Amino acid sequence: MSKWGHLFKDGEFAPRERIVAGLTLEQVTRRPSAQSHTIYEELWHTNRWQSIIVNRDEALYEEWQKGRVYPDAPPASQEEWEALVAEFLAGIEKALWWTESPERLRHETDPGHTMADALVSLAAHTAHHLGKIVALRQFMDAWEREP
Repeated sequence: MSKWGHLFKDGEFAPRERIVAGLTLEQVTRRPSAQSHTIYEELWHTNRWQSIIVNRDEALYEEWQKGRVYPDAPPASQEEWEALVAEFLAGIEKALWWTESPERLRHETDPGHTMADALVSLAAHTAHHLGKIVALRQFMDAWEREP
């Protein structure tokens, strides 16, 4: 496994696909406390930042800078949740696409910062929020421990 696959797909903690799989609409919209986000909000936020980085999406970045970093409303259906999961998993593949070429990794995203730098930062950001999703799942007894 490459270091990038390790960072983005299945290294150090549960495979990313497992973290977001098998959840119901009720589970992803449950808010365990006033201070917490829902699983949906955590994944939406994570996916939005991932989209900004891997798709180099300036329009989404402008919205992010204006404070739209979490969704305005919960998903309306199970299908909407599943579409978000699919988009997130596809974004992981896009992140890995960037890593397939040294030229892509050297792409300058900002003065003095490369795509490789952005991807390392993205991996850390994603790990933080996926950890929160696992904790929320554990709290609601929707996470099966590995032996």
